[in-house]
Amino acid sequence: MNRRAMLHVFGAAGSFAALSKLGLGRASAQSAAEPAPPIPLPNRFSEKTSYRFKPWNPGKTLAPVTQVTPDTASYVHTYFDVTPFSPSQRYLAITRVPELGRPPVLGDLADVCVIDREMQTIQSVYTTKCWGYQTGSSVQWGATDRYLFTNEVVNGVAVCIRIDLETAETLAYAGPLYTVAPDDSCVLGFPHELRDVSQTGYGVPPKKVGEFATLPPGASKDEGIWRTDLATNTKRLVASLADVAAKVPTPPPVEGGTYYFWHTKFNRQGTRLLQVLRYMHPATPDTRHPMMFTFKPDGSELYYTPNSDRVPVWGGGGGHPNWHGDGVHVVRSMEVDGDTERFIQARYDGSGFKILSEKLEGGGHPSIEPRGRFLITDEDTKLEDAAAVKLRLADLNADEEQAVCTIPTIDKNALDDKMFRLDGHPVWSRDYKQVSLPAAPEGKRQLFLVDLSAVV
Repeated sequence: MNRRAMLHVFGAAGSFAALSKLGLGRASAQSAAEPAPPIPLPNRFSEKTSYRFKPWNPGKTLAPVTQVTPDTASYVHTYFDVTPFSPSQRYLAITRVPELGRPPVLGDLADVCVIDREMQTIQSVYTTKCWGYQTGSSVQWGATDRYLFTNEVVNGVAVCIRIDLETAETLAYAGPLYTVAPDDSCVLGFPHELRDVSQTGYGVPPKKVGEFATLPPGASKDEGIWRTDLATNTKRLVASLADVAAKVPTPPPVEGGTYYFWHTKFNRQGTRLLQVLRYMHPATPDTRHPMMFTFKPDGSELYYTPNSDRVPVWGGGGGHPNWHGDGVHVVRSMEVDGDTERFIQARYDGSGFKILSEKLEGGGHPSIEPRGRFLITDEDTKLEDAAAVKLRLADLNADEEQAVCTIPTIDKNALDDKMFRLDGHPVWSRDYKQVSLPAAPEGKRQLFLVDLSAVV
C-alpha cells in the first residue's frame, strides 16, 4: 500500500496543491510538493468563566453523578470512543454548539471549550466552522495537557488544527482530523465533507442544507483515510476505499452502491487503527452495512474483523465498534446467529471470536476497560414517561449488570430530523474510574461525570 501513498501538502501561499474532482482541495495522484509549514490562524481565548458543578439526584444513583457543563448553553463531547479527559484528567475538552432549530450550514459557528475541573471554570479556546450535533468539533487531546486538536475550514477545506493552550498559537495542518496518535505524531481521517452523505451530524456543515459531497458508485482508489504527519505537515493516503473494500469477505447484496468510510480510531497504544466501512445504496438508504477493519498506522496489515459465520457481514446487524483497552481486541454489539444482539469480541486480525456474555443483551455504545472485566454502555429508556438515557455497567466476570443512573434527555421520537438527537455515548476516563455521559435534563445538551471508583 505504501507504494501508492499519495503525498499532499499546503503550498507556500496556504492554498492546496491541487483540486480533486470533488472540489475539496485534495490532490489525486501527483508528485509531492515541497513540505510547507502549517498555517498560523488568528486566535484569542475568551476569559475564564466560573460556575458551580451540580450533583445529579444525589443519593439515588449507584454512583455519584455530577453535571459539569453550565446550564446556559448546549455542549457536545466528541464520541463514545474519545475521552474528554485530558492526560492529567484535570481538564475536559468539549464543544459548545448553537441550538439553531435547523440543520447547520457552513458559516454557523461552534466554540471549542476547556473545562478546569479543579477551578470549576470554562474557557472558549477557538471558534470553528467545522462541527456537527453528534460529534461536536471532534476535539480531542494528544499526549499532554498542552495541545488540543480539532478541525476548521481553511481555504474551503476541513482540516486539522492544533491549539497550544499555553500560548494560544493555532496551526492548520494539511489533512483532516478524526483520530490523533497517542504520541502526537500524526492525525488520520476521512474527509469531513464526505461524512454527512451517509449520516448527518458528524462532518462539516454543507453550504446549503442537504447538498452533500458524494463519491461515484464503487470503491474509490483515490479517496480514503489520510494520514497527516505533524512534524512535516505532509499528507498521504494510507488506506483507500478500494483497498479496504477488497477485504470484504462476500459480495454486496445489491450491486451499484458506494463505499464510504466512517469512524477511525487509534488504539490507546498507538499501534493500530480501527476503521468502519459503509456501503450506501439508493434502494436501501437507511441500511449502511457497517463493517469493521483494522490496520497499522502506515496502512499495512489490513484485516477484516471478526471472521465468524455467527455474525453478519452485510445488513444492520450491529454497530458501534471500539477498541478493547488491551489494544489487541475489538468490541462490538452484533446480532449473533441472526438473533439477539450480544457484546462480542475478536482480535484485530479477525480471529478469536467470542461472545462476552450469553446472558446480557447487547446494544448502545459499548466500551471495555483494559482488564476486560467491566463494560459500560448506554440505553434509551423512560423516566417518569419522559425520554431518558441509562448508563449500564456490566461485570463480565459475574455475568451481571447494574443500572448506574438514568437521566432525562432529548426525545428522539419527537424530532423531525434525527440529526438533533442526543445519544448516550458514554466514555471511560483515562484511569477507568469515571465515565462521562451526555444527557439533557432541562432540554439543553449537557455533560455529566459518573464516579465509579467505589464500584469498579
